[in-house]
Amino acid sequence: MSIRLQREIGRLKKSILSLSALVEESVQRAVAAYLQRDEALACQLAACDDAIDTCELEIEEECQKVLALCQPVAADLRFIVTVLKVNSDLERIGDLAVHIGERAAFLATQPWIGVPAATAGMADSVLSMVKSALDALVNQDPTLARAVCAADDAMDEVHRGMYTWVDGEIQRQPERIQSLISTLTVSRYLERIADHATNIAEEVIYMIEGEIVRHRIEDRLHRQAD
Repeated sequence: MSIRLQREIGRLKKSILSLSALVEESVQRAVAAYLQRDEALACQLAACDDAIDTCELEIEEECQKVLALCQPVAADLRFIVTVLKVNSDLERIGDLAVHIGERAAFLATQPWIGVPAATAGMADSVLSMVKSALDALVNQDPTLARAVCAADDAMDEVHRGMYTWVDGEIQRQPERIQSLISTLTVSRYLERIADHATNIAEEVIYMIEGEIVRHRIEDRLHRQAD
């Protein structure tokens, strides 16, 4: 590795770590705003998202510059490709955190409708998935990355159960339909964050082992379930 490439990769590592910290903080705030019905906290998320968007653009430009000027190969090329993909997933997680904040701000002004215990726990589980995916990236830990991938099916199942619950509650509480739909939407956003955390974990495996595992882990889990 040339000295220049080594320097540029070191800069990219710092940049993606900075973005990871911003995104993790944004998700933590969104989850707290939802669970605690904290309208003021929910309203803080837009400012955090601006910082995430700026950082995401800077990282993309850095990656393009390194690819054009340094022409990396092998592991160095995998690292830069991974950073580009993870960068995009992190930005989308930041957007979803803002969307959760918007729904949380609305729900904070409405009478409490209650949610199934499994759904309330979904927020904490998704937050744990994001943290684990980012820890796997920072520590280059493929075992932790695979654990994140394995957790995604449980989030999908909880979200599917939410549809059934909301359908029943709309029949029981038709006057609360807006709150019920907002709660279902939060569940959907959380499920999408879990998907992006899984994407990050899959890219970590690719970066470390050079193996593309998209769909393979999911197929294996489904076979085990059968």
